[in-house]
Amino acid sequence: MCEGNAFKALVIGGSVGGLAAAHELRSVGAEVAVYERSVGTTRPRGAGIVMQPEVEALLTRLGVGAHSVSVELRERQQLHLHGEAARYDAPQLMTAWDTLYRTLREPLAGVCYRLDSSLSSVRVEGHEVTAGFTDGYAAQGNFLVGADGIGSATRRLLDAASRPAYAGYVAWRGLEPESAIPGRLLDLLSGRFTFFGASGMQMLCYLVPGANGEREEGSRRVNWVWYVNVAESDLPDILTGRSGKRFAHFLPPEELLPEIAEKVTAQADASLPPQFAELVRLSDVFMQPVFDLSARRMVADHAALIGDAAGTVRPHTASGTSKAFGDAAGLAAAMRGWTPSQALPAQALEDWEVRRLDRLVTLSEAGVELAERSTLGVPAGRRFFAPC
Repeated sequence: MCEGNAFKALVIGGSVGGLAAAHELRSVGAEVAVYERSVGTTRPRGAGIVMQPEVEALLTRLGVGAHSVSVELRERQQLHLHGEAARYDAPQLMTAWDTLYRTLREPLAGVCYRLDSSLSSVRVEGHEVTAGFTDGYAAQGNFLVGADGIGSATRRLLDAASRPAYAGYVAWRGLEPESAIPGRLLDLLSGRFTFFGASGMQMLCYLVPGANGEREEGSRRVNWVWYVNVAESDLPDILTGRSGKRFAHFLPPEELLPEIAEKVTAQADASLPPQFAELVRLSDVFMQPVFDLSARRMVADHAALIGDAAGTVRPHTASGTSKAFGDAAGLAAAMRGWTPSQALPAQALEDWEVRRLDRLVTLSEAGVELAERSTLGVPAGRRFFAPC
């Protein structure tokens, strides 16, 4: 199975968290294989990513400078329904999911990366783990890492009682080439983190690299997200796509029903500063409901959960990706030196779990507090997009 004394890690989930886990485990000598449930290229489920220390640390070890995969911002500005924007200095680096994915994926060209692999079973016998997939394929290793996100099949198999709970609001999103944005609007947004808040909603916007990682002016993209309170009873209508499919965690832009799109633009015109309303009208809108998944456990027999598979943080903390990277780095450190002929490093794994669960709780509480400041997900907040 593995050469020498190395252990083989089966990473379930091939998004950026799973790729980070693959890099970190390889750095401690593990042989790695990655299994992704998507049929084709994984779809970006959150367009913009704030460059955080955990992400930068891994990039640095890979010989990639954070600036080379990011757009640099100079200021923050708050828009108002009427009146001038309020601005202040706040340097920051912003990257994008697909830029980060490509940067992590390319160095793993020689690593097994299997698409269309939906996990259906996990069996542990001694120091061997067998992962079964819905297409009948089976993979053997010595340790399994669940990095398969909020809808984690790994978590359902290891801890069936742990389920995400709807947080009471959704994130409408857009990601458009800056070349498609009018110059006067682009002048306002370029180089700035721009935001607006009102009862039951919050919107923010910033530029990220282009579809192929371009950072040159004119080739980047405008990324925006609009958090809006939506009753849970209204979600099924919104998450039903043009194809008739009912989505759970992500509604792609091509699936947004025309009548829902009309509601989104009408609500933008009625509720947002005119610059943001115009941006919404110009965009192919997609959507993600916001979920909470409470921290329970991260370690099982010859298996571990990382990132959103282990527990979520609200997006306002800008730390979902960095938390997954931190989880991966700590897990690899705990596994350093282990071989399948030895007992698992139980104490090191327990210590890692305690530290990361504590970090998860801290971030989760901070995210809820930030949401509540904008009355997001709370009864007092205004609600939108009720069916006619």
